[in-house]
Amino acid sequence: MSPHRPPVGDRFRRFLGRLDGTGRPGEVPAGPGEEFGAGSGPGTPHTAAGGRTPDQPRSTAPVERRRRGGGRRGGGEQLTVPPAEFTSYYGRPVLKPPVWKWDIAAYLFTGGLAAGSSLLAAGGQLTGRPALRRAGRIASLAAVSASAYFLVNDLGRPGRFHHMLRVAKLISPMSVGTWILTAFGPAAGIAAIAEAAPWLPERGVLGLGRRLLPPVGQAAGLVAAATAPALATYTGVLLAGTAVPSWHEAYPELPIIFGGSALASGAGVGLLAAPRDQAGPARRMAVAGAALELWGSHRVEHRLGLLSEPYRTGTPGRLLRAGRVLTAAGVAGALVGRRSRVLSGLSGVALLAASVATRFGIFHGGVASARDPKYTVVPQRERLRRREAERRTVEG
Repeated sequence: MSPHRPPVGDRFRRFLGRLDGTGRPGEVPAGPGEEFGAGSGPGTPHTAAGGRTPDQPRSTAPVERRRRGGGRRGGGEQLTVPPAEFTSYYGRPVLKPPVWKWDIAAYLFTGGLAAGSSLLAAGGQLTGRPALRRAGRIASLAAVSASAYFLVNDLGRPGRFHHMLRVAKLISPMSVGTWILTAFGPAAGIAAIAEAAPWLPERGVLGLGRRLLPPVGQAAGLVAAATAPALATYTGVLLAGTAVPSWHEAYPELPIIFGGSALASGAGVGLLAAPRDQAGPARRMAVAGAALELWGSHRVEHRLGLLSEPYRTGTPGRLLRAGRVLTAAGVAGALVGRRSRVLSGLSGVALLAASVATRFGIFHGGVASARDPKYTVVPQRERLRRREAERRTVEG
């Protein structure tokens, strides 16, 4: 045994003393390489995890060293990283907000107006109310023409609309909606042109058109009315099929809101353009459409939890509240003002304005939910927690 190295037993006891903090002052550490820690040598103090140096007083608390993973030796779990918040990378949105502009919101309104007006025209046709039928057909043609303009304006080039007709995908709301609009537009146009038949001469080629247009217009009007419910509601399915949080979560309500808004706007046309004695179907449409629209709006503002917040605050909240007030005022005026032509007309204007406010409110609410990352991250975490709880319930 080398005369410079203490006995093995003494070194081992010294090592244990340093581990449990009972090393005595004045003890000389072993030579190079004997203790853990690179670069140790004679006269160099050494510590172990949780121990003291030989010259450290006993009253001094041991130095705590964190283990890899955030815990302490002999202690419980201790987090070294704070819990993650719902903010995204540098506060940027998790989803890209929709690139749609105001023209798509206007397209939502004009499409519903075209559908509701065609249903109004069919009601006037079947019940023998020519003024109601004429107002509905003309409004339907004007609205569907505006819809085509807004859609093409958003696409950028008219040829893109034609390219969308090359395929038909039943699982794509955009593809189905394109075909619905293509079927509805010509039927609504023929029905509206048929209203010009009394202005044609009675003889000659134009006279033949005068005799043929009314029955053809009746058939076209019924075809347009048959496709009107799909035209009124497919835009709600289209929005709900996106990844925008407040649109996607409201998939049961959006078609109902848009369908009710379409009926209310069509009723507004009838109350505004038809005489009092022919406006009965328009009043009934106003009541039915207002009930659906108000029920759906209430649901999206209260059923979705955190995702209802964009529909209650900011510009979307103001628009939807204005839509509710105008809808209620329009229905009340339609029921009370049966004998007042002026009050019926004001009720029609209120219903049309309510439809505009509702469509734009739903549109802007979805855009606002896509811009704020919390509307994406927080609901995802809640769904994960529910699934974990359900899994534990099943396994437990």
